[in-house]
Amino acid sequence: MSDIPQGLPMERDAGPFDPPREITRLRSVRPVSPMVFPDGHEGWLVTGYEAVRRMMADTRFSSRLDLDVVHVPYETPGMPVATEPSPQLPGMFIAMDPPDHGRLRKRLTGAFTVKRMKQLEERVAEVVEQQLDHLSRLAPPVDLVAEFALPVPSLVICELLGVPYEDRESFQANSAQFMVRDQTLEQKMGAYIALNTYLSDLVTRKRSTPTEDILSDLARHEDLTIEELTGAAFLLLIAGHETTANMLSLGTFALLEHPAELALLRAEPELLPGAVEELLRYLSVADIFFRYATEDLSLGGETIPKGSTVVVSLLAANRDPERFSDPDVLDIRRNARGLLSFGHGVHQCLGQQLARIEMRAGFEGLLRRFPTLRLAVAADEVKLRTDMNIYGVHELPVTW
Repeated sequence: MSDIPQGLPMERDAGPFDPPREITRLRSVRPVSPMVFPDGHEGWLVTGYEAVRRMMADTRFSSRLDLDVVHVPYETPGMPVATEPSPQLPGMFIAMDPPDHGRLRKRLTGAFTVKRMKQLEERVAEVVEQQLDHLSRLAPPVDLVAEFALPVPSLVICELLGVPYEDRESFQANSAQFMVRDQTLEQKMGAYIALNTYLSDLVTRKRSTPTEDILSDLARHEDLTIEELTGAAFLLLIAGHETTANMLSLGTFALLEHPAELALLRAEPELLPGAVEELLRYLSVADIFFRYATEDLSLGGETIPKGSTVVVSLLAANRDPERFSDPDVLDIRRNARGLLSFGHGVHQCLGQQLARIEMRAGFEGLLRRFPTLRLAVAADEVKLRTDMNIYGVHELPVTW
């Protein structure tokens, strides 16, 4: 029983870009492993690629636990442990199962088609160039997160959703607070309520006076309540800027720490689309997800009893040598097809094409405009987001 982890191994002891050593060890010996939660109850940790992929495609592993137990593997004051599906929060389709999940998601599918995202490419390129112009006027060193990586996806998602960009200071602060891992339930709910109140007011205005944006399009559906519109807006706003901002900053950090790959990308810019896929695989900033077994299920040679909480590590799965050769090596020539960074199954990320467009434009622009870009501090001084539910860097001081 000594091999059963007591809580989720989180310490990035193998390096800023790598899974915790204990996660890697567990994947090699037992890719579907029991795990003891801080309150003493036993659940499961899934780290193997095939097991993660199979589990995320199986809707008998319910998603209704996702938002309510985001802290269960960690010690969190005041956070109750849920061992059964939570009540569904209106509009939070990431934490819904079919058919409720499909009812909301189909409303958004048309907004995030590949065709529509391609039509956005020109606007994304304009936003990137504007932010690079701003960056070039600053005296280095500068924080790449604050001056580039966060503003680009924030501007894009605000325009797409119809959220006033001038409100960014408030919604970014509440979004960041909501994503903090080790905090009290009161702190988390404070950020959640503040952001929800703001978005409820916004979608109410969209319903009465619609404009040309996604939230207005959703608000035109009379069968969707204000509470459902607010929940959907909450998810889209957070997902639309948190993940891409961290991929842009952490991806830049990774490239600067792999000078041979960076030089290759500068010499052969046509490798950029593949490099983005490899960075997505290699970094997996949205790593930990939760499911709940609605019946006794078999996975990876293990029996998962009904009622079990199951924790999934996408980073571990994306680093599985059974799926990717030399998985701990950043190789921008790699074919990273099959990566799980955007999830799998019915909950696969709606905005993945937009994220790819933003990353391609962002990395291309940075490399073109700042050919001598480099860290302004030692790598071990970069402040990592080990305290957050979306991994990345808090700040990335750079110079040129």
